Amino acid sequence: MKKQQVDHVLRAAGHITGESQFIIVGSQSLHGKYPDVADQILTSFEVDLIASQRVERTEWLNAIGVDSQFHETYGYYADAVDLGTATLPKGWKGRLVNLPPGDTDGVRGLCLEPHDLAIAKYAAFREKDLVFTRELARREITSKKRLLELLEQTDITAELRERIRARIHTDFTQPAPG
Repeated sequence: MKKQQVDHVLRAAGHITGESQFIIVGSQSLHGKYPDVADQILTSFEVDLIASQRVERTEWLNAIGVDSQFHETYGYYADAVDLGTATLPKGWKGRLVNLPPGDTDGVRGLCLEPHDLAIAKYAAFREKDLVFTRELARREITSKKRLLELLEQTDITAELRERIRARIHTDFTQPAPG
């Protein structure tokens, strides 16, 4: 997705909910720090959103969610999520990044900082997430040192922590694809 599409989803989300600010917790949050990030790394067609002021209004976003008229018309959609959706390191809210201004009718997007996003993706441990974290490392969007620091601040089992630590090491030692 391009940033303009994220802006469109935010604009529609604001109109539906009356909210003026949303937290973007999925891969599209990369647009916060990297608004011109290449489409190849952001292959998903959804923007994972949480209404930041009145969280109960997040479910209203289903009106522009998967299989909605909005989705069928534009090919992308809002995914109404909650704070339990992502496993994040302590202090992540203080590291949120403002989505750069765009055509949002004044609706603000607060994006996960890329290292916090990567930790959430490592914790989810789905194949598509691991491809994503490998790309973040390869493009030097994340640093191994910072990821390992944040991993220690993440409330997860010791087994998962070790699996993620091993994956981080792998992501930063693999040669770039030929």
